[in-house]
Amino acid sequence: MDRTATITRTTSETDISLTLNLDGTGIADIATGIGFLDHMLTSLARHGLFDLTIRARGDLHIDFHHTTEDVGIVLGAAFVQALGDKRGIRRFGHALIPMDETLAETAVDISGRPFLAWNVDFERPKIGEMDTELFEEFFRALAFNALITLHITRRAGRNAHHVAEAAFKATARALRMAVEADPRIGNAIPSTKGAL
Repeated sequence: MDRTATITRTTSETDISLTLNLDGTGIADIATGIGFLDHMLTSLARHGLFDLTIRARGDLHIDFHHTTEDVGIVLGAAFVQALGDKRGIRRFGHALIPMDETLAETAVDISGRPFLAWNVDFERPKIGEMDTELFEEFFRALAFNALITLHITRRAGRNAHHVAEAAFKATARALRMAVEADPRIGNAIPSTKGAL
């Protein structure tokens, strides 16, 4: 079964093309114009075992908000397209990821009901040139466009870089678990309603 998606989205603020393979090996080729976001998305692909290519051009002369949010929108839409009717997947995923002094936890439900519970605080407002408040915007755009319920929590940690990276790694591992084929469910849709 082919679980891939290719999406392009052009607005007056951003121009994004993205290719996603849910059954990849973690190969990432990311260029958003935002170095730290590229680093985080590369980590997401590597630890989720997703092959991910992103090319984004945005109005970075204004700030990083539009590009960060719109990449989340397009990535979320790619998950929907690649998952199809969601037959045979585990549906739920969770991960608790340490990174030095930091501990991040993510739980995900590929539910068709978009929601983000964001319980991640940062000790400083920027990592390099990137505003730390933009991570919440990215994950909200991802959750609402992927139609998933997503809970991300900082359990411990002070270093902003570590907190962000642990959150991305935990989300990657939770998504990897949730989209995996469940051999016990076969070709069924994992819902009592018969649809997700």
